[in-house]
Amino acid sequence: MDVVDPTYYFSYTPVQVAPEVLAGVFAVISVVLCVQTVRAHGPRWLLLLSATAIGEAIGYGFRTLCIYQTTKISFTLMTLFLLLPPNLLALTIYKTLGAIIQQSPLMQTSDSPLILRRPRLITWTFAMSDAVSFLLQAAGVAISTQEEKRELAKNTVLVGLILQLVFFAGFLALAVGLMRSWRLGSVKKGPKDLSEGSAKKRLFTVIIVTTVLLYVRSAYRVAEFVGGYGSWVYRTEWMFYVCDTAMILASFLVYMTNFIGHHL
Repeated sequence: MDVVDPTYYFSYTPVQVAPEVLAGVFAVISVVLCVQTVRAHGPRWLLLLSATAIGEAIGYGFRTLCIYQTTKISFTLMTLFLLLPPNLLALTIYKTLGAIIQQSPLMQTSDSPLILRRPRLITWTFAMSDAVSFLLQAAGVAISTQEEKRELAKNTVLVGLILQLVFFAGFLALAVGLMRSWRLGSVKKGPKDLSEGSAKKRLFTVIIVTTVLLYVRSAYRVAEFVGGYGSWVYRTEWMFYVCDTAMILASFLVYMTNFIGHHL
């Protein structure tokens, strides 16, 4: 595969050092979250958090490679690993909300809405939307390797990202509504909680804050792909680090300091 100048794909000269540092940071985050999951005896699906961090570390590893040796394969793999792993974060928060409802008998009485009496339906609905979004984005990145199909690739990724934004909005509305609902009762206390009520507030705060952070990140990605290659958003590197990297790092910081495994 031919090596090209980084500006051919990036539309700018990417900064050095930052990708290397971020690859290391995400690798450490992965280990920390894995240890937290084991110590808290949390459900195995919480390892999705560690898997996301590993994906991000690999993505920044390929970004580092692209700085020094840019090829179509290295750029495509970088795009793949920096675009797709956050879908696993979305799946984690969907499963968390489903687990909360499932362990709350007050939500499953006969006069509760049907969807709240079937928490697995909530998880399945949002998880399927996440899976479809994931597949569309992955397909778009794969298609982008063909120069003549870049427009199709862009539109395919866009559909996946917009679908994700729509379901994020719906999920956020549901989470806020349940947080304010007295019918939900309380959730299992964690080490930092004085009561089950404060545990409920902490857990829902984690869900809502991380959903908002992921929403901002996805909105940035939509703007990036709408503009296409060479647009102002695409060629402005600091926006990538602020609107994508920082949002993902902030999400992980929230997860590590308020580990949800203590409540499930």
